[in-house]
Amino acid sequence: MLLGGTVSGEYSGPEEWEQLLIRSRFKAVTAPFNMYTPRKETEAYLDICDRHGVMIAEIGVWKNLFDPDPAAAAEALAYAEGQLALADELGIACCVNIAGTDSAAGWDAADPSNFTDETYERIIRSIREIIDRVSPKSAFYCLEPMPWMIPDSPGNYLQLIRDVNRPQFAAHMDFVNMINCPRRYLAPEKFIEECFGELAPFIKSTHIKDSRMHPTNLTTILEECSPGEGTLDFVKILKILDEKLPTDAPVLLEHMTTFEEYEKAYDYLAKIAEKNGISI
Repeated sequence: MLLGGTVSGEYSGPEEWEQLLIRSRFKAVTAPFNMYTPRKETEAYLDICDRHGVMIAEIGVWKNLFDPDPAAAAEALAYAEGQLALADELGIACCVNIAGTDSAAGWDAADPSNFTDETYERIIRSIREIIDRVSPKSAFYCLEPMPWMIPDSPGNYLQLIRDVNRPQFAAHMDFVNMINCPRRYLAPEKFIEECFGELAPFIKSTHIKDSRMHPTNLTTILEECSPGEGTLDFVKILKILDEKLPTDAPVLLEHMTTFEEYEKAYDYLAKIAEKNGISI
């Protein structure tokens, strides 16, 4: 696997970003540009990654296709299409978004409408529309799993892939986002094995992080955290990833705010990998 993440820290352009990239030791990164970035700047980032043998693993959309504001929804759709087209042009395999919600509470909100049959059909139509309009040849449109949004299980994701029925719709793996109940939390390796057993042939990018449950609440509270700050067994997890994924599969740390936090998480996983003969 290629362990990496988002290059974090203060930078004003490609040259300063390059120094942070070198310090990070990442072998896979999220795209530091989007469809609105000036072309010369985008090309500079591409050249940097090429020089250092770093894969740009995914480019994000992160907009709500089902925004209750029609203008915002239309803008989100256009952006999703533009990002997928850019990914295809640049050879970035994974263009990732979440499914979307009809809620006015936020672009990634938990809402009862997220799990209706009507929303499921709407998700299928939106994915097909994006892929059919762009007609990508090498890039794949993917949905990141969410605790309260389709897809929220490996079986549900696999069924969605079948129902969308487009070869350029694939999987983005975030197993911690799907550890959304005590059953999965208390037997995580079994669940993670299920995730990769069902979806490995379709996975284009994977997020890696930890999970912890508040032990004193009678109402379940689960939260993600940096590797080593929760209860997941990363010896077992890295072995699962090493067995199930290709050697050049990107595995990305996420949701940290500083360079030092990413560095600490990377060091934690790198030591485990080295001790267990796992290439990262």
